[in-house]
This record gives sequence, C-alpha cells and structure tokens, in this order.
Amino acid sequence: MLVEFSASTLLYERASEFSVREDEARRLAEHLVVASQLLEEEPPAKRPAIARALDTDRYHVVWSATVPPHSSFTPHMASMQRQILAWEPALARADLRLRLAPLHDGSTVAGELQLIDRSWMSFQMRTESGGWGLGLGRVLRALVPALLLLVFSALLIRSTLRPLRTLIGATRRVGVGDNQQVPEAGTAEIRQLIHAFNDMQDRIHDLIDSRTQALAAVSHDLRTPLARLQLRLEAVGDGTLRDELNEDVAEMGEMIASLLAFLAGDDDPEPPALADLAVIAATLVDNAADRGRDAAYAGPDHLAVVIRASAMRRALSNLIENALHYGGQVRVRLAGSAAEGVTLTVEDDGPGIPEERVAEVLRPFVRLDEARARNTKGLGLGLAIVAKVVEGEGGVLSLANRASGGLRVTIELPAEQRAGGGAAPDPPGGVTANAPFADVTDRFSRS
Repeated sequence: MLVEFSASTLLYERASEFSVREDEARRLAEHLVVASQLLEEEPPAKRPAIARALDTDRYHVVWSATVPPHSSFTPHMASMQRQILAWEPALARADLRLRLAPLHDGSTVAGELQLIDRSWMSFQMRTESGGWGLGLGRVLRALVPALLLLVFSALLIRSTLRPLRTLIGATRRVGVGDNQQVPEAGTAEIRQLIHAFNDMQDRIHDLIDSRTQALAAVSHDLRTPLARLQLRLEAVGDGTLRDELNEDVAEMGEMIASLLAFLAGDDDPEPPALADLAVIAATLVDNAADRGRDAAYAGPDHLAVVIRASAMRRALSNLIENALHYGGQVRVRLAGSAAEGVTLTVEDDGPGIPEERVAEVLRPFVRLDEARARNTKGLGLGLAIVAKVVEGEGGVLSLANRASGGLRVTIELPAEQRAGGGAAPDPPGGVTANAPFADVTDRFSRS
C-alpha cells in the first residue's frame, strides 16, 4: 500500500509537468485571448450566446457569472500554463487555471479564466483523437504501480509459502517409509511450525518402530507355543476331545493372524504385483463350496490387476466367511477391467446390518452379535481389515442392505494409471489381462 500510494502521488505530481506541442499551446492561448475579449465586449445577457458561437470541434467555451465547480482530484498543469502565459502575457491578469480534463469529458485540457467584470469563462480543448487515447494512457500509467506491486506481492507470497508446500508434502509421508526431516525455513512462525512438526514426526516414527518390534515379538512368542500345543494334541487319546482342542487352537491362530494383519499398518512388506483377481475370488468360493457351503462365483475366468494379492485374498476371505456366518449363502461377482476399474461384489441372504450401524461395523473390535459375543469366533476385525486393505489399494468400500434381504458389500478398485496414459504393459512371459498365469491351473477345484 505504501508503494502504491507513493507511486500514485508521484504520478499525479508529474502530471503537473504535462505539456503539449508548442503550436498547440499557442493556438490555445490565441483562442483564449480572442474569446475573452469578445465576451468582455458584450453585455452579460448576450454572453451565453456568444460562448456558444465560439464553440468549434476542438474548443468548447461556457460563460458563467460565478466560478464553475470542478473536481479537486484533477491535477493542475503548471508547465502548460507557463507556456501559455509566456506566449500571451495578457492572460496573466485573468487568473488562468489549467488542469487535466476528466476522462469522460473526452478532453485533454480544461480550465477557467476570469474576465474584467469578475465573471468566468470556462473552456475545454479536445485533441484530434478526441481525448480518449490520452485518457486511456493515463489510466494505464496509473495501473503500472499497482501491477508492479501485485507482481512483487505474488513473488513474496510464493516465497513465503514455499516452506509450507514442503511441509504439506511431508505430512503425507508421515508413518510411511523413512523419517525425513523437513528443513526449517521461512518466517519465524513457519520455522516454529516446521520444528514442531519434525518433533511430532520423530515421536510418531518412534511409536511405529516400537509397534513393529512388538508385532514381531508377538508373532514369534504366540505362534511358537501354539505350534507346540498343536503337536502335543496328537497324543490325546480321546478323538472327540482332540478335535475340539484342535478347533480351539485353530481359532486362536486365526485370531492372532487377524490381529497381526490389522496392526501391520503401512509396514506391510508385500509390494503390489500383477495377480489374477478372478482366480483368487473363484478359488475362495470353490473352497467354501468344497466345505459344503452354498457359495457361487460369477465373472470372468481371468482378470489380471496390480494388487497386493495376499492382502486382497485375506480381505475377500473375510467377506465370504462373514457372509456364510451371518447368512446361509454367498454370491461373489466380479466385473470390469484393469484399464477401466474393477468392481467386486459379495452378497448374502442374512439379516443385514441396521442402517444406523453400517459405519460402525467398519471400526475395529465392533461386533453386531454382542449378546453372543463369547460364543462367536473372531475379534471383530474382519470388516476393519477389509476396509484397510481396500484403502491401501486406493479403492472404495461400501456396504448396503439388499431390498430382498441380506447385505451387499462392494469393492471398487480404480483403473490402473500408467505414465503417458497408456495401457498397462504386458508382464514378463506375455501374460495379458485375459490370459491365464503360468503358475495357476484352470480352477481345478471346480471339477
């Protein structure tokens, strides 16, 4: 604002130095002398008519008994006034006043001079271009300081916000990969913010490292005694008791596996790779059918997409087991392609989920059958693990009750993005999205 004010002030001060060509000043001086003499020779009653008669295409004259009002904002033209008085010294007694005419008047110069009887003659001089070109030029020159200030402010703001953009990028990487400190730069407040963020980032990574170590210890310390217990159960003579104990041990193993899968977080070492989602879905459905459950699959025989196969297999297995547990049957449908996006739907004919609890069931350790919680397998992590896996794949998970009864779970995986917008390249060996994998047989479990 200070720069704009100073520049505008300087601009209007310089406007007082405005001058026209010498011949323009001479013609204006001559016209003022002639017009003032003609008006002074006539009585006041005739002067308005005389003033109208003196009008030309370039000069406009008005007579008035009192000093005519004008805007005080228009700059005074001292330089041009000196030119005119130097050419016609007789005008010095007439209290000549010159100024830049307002833009809307279409004039270059305007002013007044006082006649002998103390009445006033107002005049305006129009340029050959009608004044608009000169007025527009004044406007453009007046905008120059504002534009320069705008550019300077934009550069200053961009420089100030650069550390914030770096900080925003760092926030997206917190907890993922190595701990990368953000350089402290910018204003004092931004440096304090970045310093606090780096401290917070250190604490978060320390917590993640501690959790990773705890998970490794839990995975080893709990699975090892379970494995020993399962081996010792073979020595139990009572077959019925042995089967019940084996079932309990298997349930404990599944609970530990689900807990570790949920707590693994973003440290899952499995990288995305090309996998046949159709074969994964069909195999899980076939396994359920082999156990005598009502399970069916509808979709392509092969659909190759880039996913974390193990995580997706666990998520789909959780959905199928939930459907079989709460309903008597499960229907799995797969549609789409890697280039356009994939939709995976799991439906059952169970009781569904109360509408007010649809969002709640995606939270960990939440179970709908609370009255039978002690007799129900699992820790309530099934759907939470599914939501976590789908989020890791960049997909969308939605739950909805079917109109005919039961629950419909939909997983929408986005289309694969490749540099340059092209299709995904063929994997080694020439395998395409519709070709079978070399290490996968033709769904032998269906036969």
